[in-house]
Amino acid sequence: MKSILLIGLGRFGRHVAEELNKLGHEVMAVDKDEERVEDVMSYVTAAQIGDSTKQEFLETLGVSNYDVCIVTISSNFQSSLETTSLLKELGAKFVVSRAARDVQAKFLLRNGADKVVYPERQLAKWTAIRYSSDHLLDYVELEDDYAILEVDVPAEWVGKTVGELNIRKRYNVTIMAIRTNGNLNMSINTDTRFDKDQTLMVLGHYTDMRKCFHL
Repeated sequence: MKSILLIGLGRFGRHVAEELNKLGHEVMAVDKDEERVEDVMSYVTAAQIGDSTKQEFLETLGVSNYDVCIVTISSNFQSSLETTSLLKELGAKFVVSRAARDVQAKFLLRNGADKVVYPERQLAKWTAIRYSSDHLLDYVELEDDYAILEVDVPAEWVGKTVGELNIRKRYNVTIMAIRTNGNLNMSINTDTRFDKDQTLMVLGHYTDMRKCFHL
C-alpha cells in the first residue's frame, strides 16, 4: 500500500482516485472546487479544498511524506506547471503530471515532473490498435514502443511447440504466458505446445509483434 497525493479532480482525476481506492492505497485528494472534492469523498482516505498553486497550502499537506504525487489538472496548464514545480521544491519524492501535448510534457519534465502521462493520447492509441486488429484482445503500452499484447494463437502455430517455431529468434518476441479456458500458465518452455482456442501474452517491440501476428 502506498500513500498518494492526488491533485486535480476532473474526470481523469476522479477515475484515478477510484482505481487507487480499488487497489487499496491511501489517497489524499485535492481540488479547489468544493463540489469535486465532495464527489470523491466516498472513495478516498481524505480530501481537502485548496489551491495547489499556493505554496502555503501545499506546505500544510506535507508533500514529502507521500510516496507519489499525481497532478491531473487539465483545465489550466499554467496551474499544472506551477503545482508540479512547487511539489518538487517542497520535497516530493516522485511526481507524475498529466500532459496533453509534447510541448507541455517538456515543460513539466524541466520543472520537476519525474514522469508524464498522456491519458487521451494513450487511450486513443489503445483504441486504434485494439479495434483495428482482428486477433488482438488486449494491449498494454510500455516505453520506447514496446508493449504487452494478448492475442489469439495463430492457426499455423496450433499443434507446434515453442521450440519448433523458434519464436524468440525468428520474431524477437517473448511468449510470457498462455491462457487456456481462462487459466493463465506462465511456465513456458521450448516443449510448450500450442492448441486452438488459446490466447498468448506476448512481449516485444510493437513493430516486431505486428509482423509476427499479422496485426
